[in-house]
Amino acid sequence: MSDFAIYPSLNGRAVLVSGGASGIGAGIVEHFVAQGSRVAFLDLDAAAGAALAEKLAASGPRPLFLPCDLRDVGALRAAVAAAAAAHGPARVLVNNAARDDRHEVADVTPEYWDERVATNLRHQFFLAQAVAPGMAAAGGGSIVNFGSISWHLAQPRMTIYESCKAAVEGLTRALARDLGPQKIRANCVIPGWIMTERQVALWLTAEAERQLMVDQCLKEKLYPADVARMVLWLAAEDSRLVSAQNFIVDGGWA
Repeated sequence: MSDFAIYPSLNGRAVLVSGGASGIGAGIVEHFVAQGSRVAFLDLDAAAGAALAEKLAASGPRPLFLPCDLRDVGALRAAVAAAAAAHGPARVLVNNAARDDRHEVADVTPEYWDERVATNLRHQFFLAQAVAPGMAAAGGGSIVNFGSISWHLAQPRMTIYESCKAAVEGLTRALARDLGPQKIRANCVIPGWIMTERQVALWLTAEAERQLMVDQCLKEKLYPADVARMVLWLAAEDSRLVSAQNFIVDGGWA
């Protein structure tokens, strides 16, 4: 990370990341720790979260891992309060948590629909709601929501996920408008195909990689660090008047 930007405004800043134990989220946590931020992160995977916190303690301020099922709004609110008690009110919220499980349209039940929406959309609103009062009282801040390139590309077998991720873009603009008077910015990061362990294990075949290199303008695979660096800029004061915008990080795929 030494070849990339250091943001003085992120040094010591309280940051909250959802879904931070693995994948893109872990990359985001790592990059904020390297900036000297006071990071708290939430995840359902207690073992992975504890291991990441231990690993990163050697490279910057030890991040605070808070096990949390984000589908439980009460637990979500309690985690936000615990993070604020430890680090002060969050000045940065990164709404990263999601899960892109595949499904067939004919198989979707009302119960499955509700659970998928809770996993991929609802918590973004309730985390923003929970951090907003403290963020405003502290002088403002930045909310970074995560969308997905999948619905822009109309990818198959992801109907609920794509519905949620399309809604995130609308949620972002609405939050930017309603929270702007409190000096709270809201932007949406839209990743392309990021090579996390999960993506590589489940879906990266030789043929899929060949097609990706045809479709992307830039002929390289993307990794969590490529997304994390965009998040850092949106969190820092360098982007202080940037709000209600979408930022696609996909190598020129869409």
